[in-house]
Amino acid sequence: MRPLRTAQRRAVALAALLLTATAAFAAPSVVRAATSEEPAPPAPIEPFGADCHTLVRGSHVIAYCHNPYPDTDRVRLHTECARWWDIDADAAPVEVPPAQTIRLTDRCWKEVRAVWVTHERPVPQPTPAPPRGTTPSTPAPPRGTTPTTPELPRGATPSTPELPRGATPSTP
Repeated sequence: MRPLRTAQRRAVALAALLLTATAAFAAPSVVRAATSEEPAPPAPIEPFGADCHTLVRGSHVIAYCHNPYPDTDRVRLHTECARWWDIDADAAPVEVPPAQTIRLTDRCWKEVRAVWVTHERPVPQPTPAPPRGTTPSTPAPPRGTTPTTPELPRGATPSTPELPRGATPSTP
């Protein structure tokens, strides 16, 4: 058997390398497709949040917030004053209903350093509990329906006596 020349050795090495690389790239994708679960698609992001514009005039701050979305947005105006002795302010949250514009104002004694508006979804209010000592009332039947009386068990008699034939009930 004759020894391989250098060019032939390189050709064999290159073929082995290509075969190994092809197998390495093909195998993980097959294994990955067979063993891993596809991640669930992310939930669609619902647009939310009023569009707010701030305006600083001297020591006064004005913010206009318009909510173009169908959900209510709660906004807060935050004002940071420039002087160390001037108190920074965080306004109370204000709800911006859908398709509405509101105006928020604040001020510092001297200069304003920074102004920003924060957004949050409003927390649904729980239904109030009935006052202590009261019993919950039963809801009235819907309009247009007649209330039904419960069926009596077999052998039971109604608690109100029956009137004889031809008699009419008397009303006080």
